[in-house]
Amino acid sequence: MPALALPYPRNRRDGARLLSTALVITSIGLIAHNPVGWSVAGLGGLVSLYCWSCYRRLER
Repeated sequence: MPALALPYPRNRRDGARLLSTALVITSIGLIAHNPVGWSVAGLGGLVSLYCWSCYRRLER
């Protein structure tokens, strides 16, 4: 199994916190109907996908 990126935690509880935080930021960006909100949503979506892919690799 490849090593995880350094800024990502090594347990599922902290990984779930990071993932939920990224999803909340994405949701806030989607609620704001302006270009800045869309930019925040896009960036938050990418971070959410990264957190989700790292979270799946963590062991229980």
